[in-house]
Parts: sequence; C-alpha cells; structure tokens
Amino acid sequence: MVEAIEVDQGTLRTDRHSEDSSLREQALGHLFLGELLAAMWRSGRRDIEVLKSEVDRGGYDVVLEANGIVRHVQLKSSFLGSKVRDVSVSTKLLTKPGGCVIWIEFNQDTLTIEGYLWFGGKPGSGLPDLGSKVTRHSKVNSAGLKLQRPMHRMLAKTRFVRLEGINPLAEQMFG
Repeated sequence: MVEAIEVDQGTLRTDRHSEDSSLREQALGHLFLGELLAAMWRSGRRDIEVLKSEVDRGGYDVVLEANGIVRHVQLKSSFLGSKVRDVSVSTKLLTKPGGCVIWIEFNQDTLTIEGYLWFGGKPGSGLPDLGSKVTRHSKVNSAGLKLQRPMHRMLAKTRFVRLEGINPLAEQMFG
C-alpha cells in the first residue's frame, strides 16, 4: 500500500495503516477466515480445512479446502476510498492448485470488511493469466533504482470481480 504521510507540528509521521501494516494484515486475514467459516457453517458446509503458510515464499497466504476443492489464496487489502488501483501478484501462484487472489476492502477506522474483489478460476481450475506487466520493488536499491521483480506481475483492480459479501465469495471459491 502507498504510505501516507502527515505533517504534525513540523515533523513527518507515517499513517497508522503503514506503520502497523503487519498487524492490520493479520487482523484482516483472521476476520476474513472468521466470516468464511461462519458462512460455511450457516450453509451446512462444514467440510472446510484451513492451512496457514509459515513463510511467504509460495505466493499464497492461506490454503483452503472444501467440497474437494483446494484453493491457494493470496490476500490483498485496501481501505475504502484508497487510491490503490493494482496489486503485485507472485507468478508462483500460477503453479498452485486453485490459485486465487482475494482483495479485501475495509473501513480504515474499524477494520470492518466492507467488500471483496475476486480474481480466480472456477472451482477446480487454476489461476487465470496474470498478464505481462512486471512489478518493481517499492524501495530503491543502493544505486537509487527500483529494480524489477521478475516473479511478480501487476494486476489491475479492473481485472477483479466485485462480490457483495462472503456468501458469493464462498460460492466462487468452492461452488
């Protein structure tokens, strides 16, 4: 996410969403899983398994299995009204069964999940083509250059499908 900077009595201070982004991402991940598990429970589908990745190496954050369908899920997030228009997606996700990207839109004051954006194939299918736009590192190297990240592609928000709530998302994921 783009780091917001405010001027506070002559000093620069980072926005809490940048400063505590790891905490925010963990909280949103747990909220998402809670909503998904509750939706599956209410629909009588209790065959779901959740596996969390210990390291960020395979291009996904969580593996979900339900109804015989496996999903390797990369989670992205932005607050409502954010100017973020694209996200970086690891090409390693293309090699994983049922790869998909879920973009969570949330209320920046309460962290309430307000909506979901979906990029993925039908249940049992792989991740659709990511395109060819290679991303760059967000920070410069010692020479002042932002180098390319050859294993990542920039995925525009316009390639995602907006879903109204967790139930349509569960349906997209598992049928």
